[in-house]
Amino acid sequence: MKPILKLYRGYANEQELIVMGHVFKPTTTEEYNFQKKKFKNARSIIRLFRIKTQSNADVYLNHCNTKIHTKTLKDGYFKFCVPLDQNNAYGWIDYEVSIIYNNEVISTTESYIRPHKGNLGIISDIDDTFLISHTKSPLKKLYILLFKNIDKRKVYTDVVTHYQALSTAKRDNKDEFNVFFYVSSSEWNLYYFIKKFTQIHNLPKAVLLLKDIKTSLKDFLWTGRGDHNHKFEKVKHLLEFYPNLQYILLGDDSQQDAFLYEAICKIFPVTVKAVYIRQTGSVKKEKVITVLKNLETLDVSVCYFKDSSEAIAHSKAIGIIE
Repeated sequence: MKPILKLYRGYANEQELIVMGHVFKPTTTEEYNFQKKKFKNARSIIRLFRIKTQSNADVYLNHCNTKIHTKTLKDGYFKFCVPLDQNNAYGWIDYEVSIIYNNEVISTTESYIRPHKGNLGIISDIDDTFLISHTKSPLKKLYILLFKNIDKRKVYTDVVTHYQALSTAKRDNKDEFNVFFYVSSSEWNLYYFIKKFTQIHNLPKAVLLLKDIKTSLKDFLWTGRGDHNHKFEKVKHLLEFYPNLQYILLGDDSQQDAFLYEAICKIFPVTVKAVYIRQTGSVKKEKVITVLKNLETLDVSVCYFKDSSEAIAHSKAIGIIE
């Protein structure tokens, strides 16, 4: 049996490339099967959280005709942050990473985004922002994750229309797309589930930034919960990494998105153009209303909406989309 090398979508600006992934120990466990149903799906999901990572493994990035070497961290995660030579390539660009096992090279390719020159970056939460997850009810969320396979999971009505419109907003060349990031408190264990789900529903291709991987059944019971500071740090990092973009931030009121985005807007007072918060309950939350009113005093356009049709109308009203 061979170790397993998993790569994730990376991203680059004018000076730096960031790509990442995990190395897992050899296993006889089959890959997660997106078509399995009910108990078989549950078994597949649980296996995602019982996988064993390989610490201190040698990993090689093939970049610009050179091979760059690093090692995995304690949890099997690796990340290359390397200088990027000036070039004219924009959009999605392939990259290759390899490991060596018993003198055999195991290579995998993925892609990274280098945004076209433009003015919009879109950062969206996942659970209950576009993927219906029932985050407010942890037991229901867990049940749906376990017993509803990917074909049974749903997006909110009109959310795909809104996101697709944002992906080409303000672009004269409609073959070029604004950069999208999906930032979530879900763990890297669910990366391929989320990636496949967004492909099925024709959501814009995006970089996924998720929480540290979990490797035990006990951890699985707490998936997507706990401290949300990592989301704040990820969003803050993106705004620092791409300082010349104007940002649209999308989230929901089931957790802390409104408060995280408020803090971001205070730190980056000229960078965030609009904040969208989905209402997940039967009534709007007073604390969220207060936060959004405060953001308006910073000249950030806000929309607290129940249906994505309201968000689309708002985006048209402020001139983001046509």
